[in-house]
Order: sequence, then structure tokens, then C-alpha cells
Amino acid sequence: MQETAPTPPSSRLWMFLVPSLIGLFLFMVPIRYEDSITIPVALLAKGLKALMSDYLIGVVTLIIALMSILSLAVKLLQPQGLQRFPFIHNLLNPSWFWLSIRLLGGAAVVMTYFQFGPEAIWHDDTGGLVLNDLLPTLFSVFIFAGLLLPLLLNFGLLEFFGGLLSKVMRPLFNLPGRGAIDCMASWLGDGSVGILMTSKQYEQGFYTQREAVVVGTTFSAVSITFSLVVLAQVKLEYLFLPFYAAICLSGFAAAMIIPRLPPLRWKKDLYIDGSAPHPDAQVLPAGYNTWTWSLHLARQRAAQVHSVGSVFKDGVRNAVDMVFGVLPVVMGLGTIALILAEYTSLFSLLGQPFIPLLELLAIPEAAAASQTLVVGFADMFIPAILASSIESDMTRFIIAAVSVTQLIYMSEVGALLLGSRIPVNIVELFVIFILRTLITLPIIAGIAHLIF
Repeated sequence: MQETAPTPPSSRLWMFLVPSLIGLFLFMVPIRYEDSITIPVALLAKGLKALMSDYLIGVVTLIIALMSILSLAVKLLQPQGLQRFPFIHNLLNPSWFWLSIRLLGGAAVVMTYFQFGPEAIWHDDTGGLVLNDLLPTLFSVFIFAGLLLPLLLNFGLLEFFGGLLSKVMRPLFNLPGRGAIDCMASWLGDGSVGILMTSKQYEQGFYTQREAVVVGTTFSAVSITFSLVVLAQVKLEYLFLPFYAAICLSGFAAAMIIPRLPPLRWKKDLYIDGSAPHPDAQVLPAGYNTWTWSLHLARQRAAQVHSVGSVFKDGVRNAVDMVFGVLPVVMGLGTIALILAEYTSLFSLLGQPFIPLLELLAIPEAAAASQTLVVGFADMFIPAILASSIESDMTRFIIAAVSVTQLIYMSEVGALLLGSRIPVNIVELFVIFILRTLITLPIIAGIAHLIF
């Protein structure tokens, strides 16, 4: 077989290279800023958050409240003229279930902003935490990530890496190579960016249902920056290298195992339009090797971009979809989850079955540690807060590492997944959360025993 392909027109090559390299820099190149490691998009988001600090919470409150009112009006009145604008119509006309979540988010955000009604809703540890701490950050990230995401999606970068990495991702995870980009964006930047990328690729027909759910629940890793924050909360910053090594090793094991177990293995290998993947999709055509075929796919994708305006339009749609569509869901579901964590014994009761496992793994203060394992489903930072009162350094190390590898927490990642078109429900997310806990806990405990 011939191993070379015809040389492409240089214009198509530059059309792929220049925007893609800019996108790589913005989303994946780690830079040092104020004694921490971050990425340019996160730095831009931080700048916007600082610029709007005086009125950002008010803007977020207004957006969520208006979306609740407008969605209810559109659902009840069904205005015919709105159907001429499919994007706006779909944004304002969710299913009755998601409408109820939006209404709940609208009510919660108004009560939290003005601090009236039941204190359990607007307290600093429930609705106040979501509105004041989480949503401003998400708003800022969504604005820049949404606007700039076409640099990664539209110019062939994912096609290029998809071709190059398919021989690694397929055997290990049964995923296309482009899934590695989602993981890198999450790892270096923010998990919400990875979910945004996954959702958009699923909607555009690049992921099947199974692939989208697997990438969204397995590869939307926690950023290095947040991992440092969690470790600082348990006062073990000097152990960052073994801490992050434990996270990477256990996370890799979970990524290998969980997609092969229900409910992920039950997901259909069908695209969003119901079509099945072509059986020859991974076969190299004659005249190409892996490198030249990857470049060919990238140039083909870049050639589909006809104007700067179309790219900007895609970016605006991404940002609007996430800001106006997802923030109400995060407010509603995040507040509910935190109320359950703070005011009920639900997560403590769910943690009781873990006590024998913790004792079997010879983890000190097993009873106290068990209460932290399931509460991470509400918010990833709560286990670290609870663990700060535990005396054993080993136990605090294990709790912090497990909380980071669990990934699925309803105050952000879970709510983002549920608010997207990725086909996963809250019961499946909880099962995946438990599976991740059961798989990563023994690995992290083993590493902890080597350290302490």
C-alpha cells in the first residue's frame, strides 16, 4: 500500500493550523498567574468576573428569573411566530420536566438574592453557595468558552487528534480519539469546558449516545487548580505530587472499567439523529497513513468554514445556550442537592454501607469518613470541608482524593450534564458516582498506606 498522500493546498493547511493553534493556546496551554497554574480562557473568565464583580450576581439572578418566566409563557402560549427562530424556540421551550427545574431555579435564585422565604433555600451553604460562588464563575467561563470554542470545534483540530489518537482511545476506552481533547481541556482548565465541548460534539453528530455519556461522566476531569484548592482545604498541600498521582492512577482505572459496566454499557451506539456509526469509519483509505489521513480529515473540516461571521455566530449560540439554558438548571438542582446535604441525614445514611469497606481498607476514623463519601454527589467541595475536622492525615488525604475522582457532583457537573442534550438521567449519574467511588477508593487507600 502506498504510504503517502497528495500534498494539500497550503491555504487549507493554514486554515486548519492557525485557528487550531490559537484554540490550543487558549484552552490547553498552562500558564502561571499569581502563584497558580491556569489556562488563558480561565484567566479571561476570571478577568470578566472581576470586572463585573459589583453587579454580576444581579445579572445572573435576572437571567435565571427571566428564563423561568419566558419559558413558562412560551410553554403555555406556544407563540407561532417564535417557530421561525428554531434556536430561540428550542431554548425557551423545554420539556415540562426541565421547565419545572427552571421554575425551581428561578424561585430559588430570587429568594436567595433577596433573602426571603425559607432560610434553607437561601442560606450561605445552600442557595447562597450556588448563587454567590458557583454561578458567577460559570457565567464568566461560559461566555469565553462558548465564544472561543469554535476554534477547537470548527477548524479540524478534533478531526486531527481523532485520527492520531484513535489507536489509543479505541482499545483502551472504546472512544474516538477526539475524546482526549475533552479530557485535556478539563484537566488543564475546567470540567465545565469539557462538558460544553462534549455536548456540542454530540449535538453535531461526532459522538454517539454512549460515547457522549462516557466522555461526559469519565473524562470531564477536575482541573489541577481545583485539586490544589481541595488539598489546601485538608491542609496537606505539601503532598500534592503523590495526591495528584493517586488521582490520575485511580481515574485511569475508573475510565477503563466503568464504561464496560451498566449503565454506560447499556447506552446505544447511535448518533443524535438515530443513525449508526459506519463500520468502516476507522479503516485507513488506500494511499494514507495515520498522519496523512489525520491531516486530510482536519483540512476537510476546515474547508467547511466559509466566513468569520459563521464562526462568530456559532460561538454566540454556544455562549447563549449555556448561559441562558444551563444556569437555571444549575441553580435549581444545585440548591436541592445542597439542601439535602445540609438539612437532612440522607447522605450520612447512604454512607453507612461504606463503613465496613473503610474498615477493611484499614482507614482510620472510618465512621467519620463514611459520611463524606456520598455527600460529594451534592458538591465536590463538601467532603473536604467535612474532612478538615478529621485528625488522621491519611484519612483526610483519602477523602480529598476520592472527592476529586468522583467527578459527578450536582452543584456543577451533574447539573450541566442534565441540562445538556447528552442522554443521561439523575439515577444513572448517581450509579456512576457510586461506581467511581467503589473503584477509586481502594486504589487511593493503597497509595495512602504507602505514603503514611
